[in-house]
Amino acid sequence: MAEEQPLTGGMVNTVVRVGDTVRRSAGPWSPTVHAVLDHLHAVGFDRAPRALGFDDQGREVLSFLPGEPASRPWPAILRSDDGLRQLAELTADLGRALAGFEPAPDAVWRSGGVPGAGPRVLRHGDLAPWNTLWQGDRLVGLIDWDFLEPAPPSWDFAQLAWFAVPLRPEPKGWQACGFPEPPDHLRRMAIVAEHAGMTVPELAELIFAVQACDRDRTLRWGRTGIHPYDSFLERGFLAEIDAESAWLRELLRRA
Repeated sequence: MAEEQPLTGGMVNTVVRVGDTVRRSAGPWSPTVHAVLDHLHAVGFDRAPRALGFDDQGREVLSFLPGEPASRPWPAILRSDDGLRQLAELTADLGRALAGFEPAPDAVWRSGGVPGAGPRVLRHGDLAPWNTLWQGDRLVGLIDWDFLEPAPPSWDFAQLAWFAVPLRPEPKGWQACGFPEPPDHLRRMAIVAEHAGMTVPELAELIFAVQACDRDRTLRWGRTGIHPYDSFLERGFLAEIDAESAWLRELLRRA
């Protein structure tokens, strides 16, 4: 077997590259994720890795996608309206591709699915710049599918807006992302909202719902030692989410 090359950047899984494949720590949810990836390949969504099974160490095996992840500070394309539009278009394409997937009766989701009444659709569950791959100014891939789950419609758009506008104060806000000056946050929100078929206030309400869900999971599962929520709790994610929600409410108040 080819030499293993550690891939860095994530906080949840151990990931290595072996030749043209990626090996990642697996869990009970991995077969369901692989079924979804197989479906995406079958319907022509070509910006997700192929599921290639499991290796003799029990790790999942995925095809390696070339491209550079958008870590902070972001590449210039992601700080532009064009880059954000590419992300929103990808999110819309993904939603259409996932719509035809029928989960097995025994499907397992890492986060269990979003509780509550109302319609549910599949979402990527971690749709943020750090899980996108770019070749120059072109968005070419979406990785890290472990948090796939049934959720209320358009939650992927809400999560995208939260992290890719970005709707966050420092130390993870516009300066950390590499903007030379404060972006027009509301205009960038409008780009995502347009692709989601909603208004900015409607998108904002979904963002607050996603934040509340993330906060609840971090508190509830972090306290019981469930990975990765225990590490999220230790890193102070509760205070971070609260600060980001308050920051967004102030942004909307001033509009």
